[in-house]
Amino acid sequence: MILVTGATGRTGGALVRRLSAAGVSVRALARNASRAEGLSALPQVEVVEGDMARPATLDPALRDVDRAMLISSSDPTMLEVQSNFIDAAAKAGVKHVVKLSGIIPDADSPFRFARMHGEIERRLEASGMAFTHLRAGEFMHAYFRQVPSIVAQGRLLLPMEDARIASIDVGDIAEVAATVLTGLGHEGAIYPLTGPEALSMAEVAGKLSAATGNRIEYLNVSPEQATSAQLAAGMPPFTAEALAELFAERRKGKEAQVSPLVQKILRRPATSFDAFAMRHAAIFRGEQPEPKI
Repeated sequence: MILVTGATGRTGGALVRRLSAAGVSVRALARNASRAEGLSALPQVEVVEGDMARPATLDPALRDVDRAMLISSSDPTMLEVQSNFIDAAAKAGVKHVVKLSGIIPDADSPFRFARMHGEIERRLEASGMAFTHLRAGEFMHAYFRQVPSIVAQGRLLLPMEDARIASIDVGDIAEVAATVLTGLGHEGAIYPLTGPEALSMAEVAGKLSAATGNRIEYLNVSPEQATSAQLAAGMPPFTAEALAELFAERRKGKEAQVSPLVQKILRRPATSFDAFAMRHAAIFRGEQPEPKI
């Protein structure tokens, strides 16, 4: 049995759907089963309630599980809840855990979530279970955050200067995860995952313009301006501070390297930003809401 945590999120939900479509039995972990009704209707999918912040609730979810996908939200509790899951999975006899990590995990990083990912990876490696780290770059879906300024002003407002970034489509991450969870030979592997090209924000704006048919320009803003706008939009201070740390790393080129591993693992090219932008052009024109999962 395969268990997927974070199943009501974008990546976890995409993974559950891919496993179901392939006829693979999968158990989807959700804190509230009512939020996973769309998954429970899928063939081969069993939704179970459990909360990684309360390890005692994980026992039913982990029963008879031999492989698990570890995903949780990037929030202040990430280190705690993922560590809880690792301990519970080891106790339950899980053989292999695949962790969705960040592209630049480092216990000494200035970026708080990179530090957390680095420590979680270390704990998983020391757990006695087989592990695979999927170190994903920026999600292309992160550009949905920019829809309000794109629609209202025709501008992509980010503190990126001229730095490049190799973003990845969430669907590619889910497909890689499904391949790893159902295949052989991935134990102990560390896979950096990116899209097929590293783009500047001016290039991203150009591709969004082509997809939407509307002129969209990139305007570099200061880190302080970006943080102020995020806080004014209601973003929690912890998250805004974390994003400021992340963009500082990105301006150093920390996420500009393109990895060939998506194509190697999936035996097809990684999804391009052009394809992503065309698929979601109505969202970037403000005509459709952002998909939840």
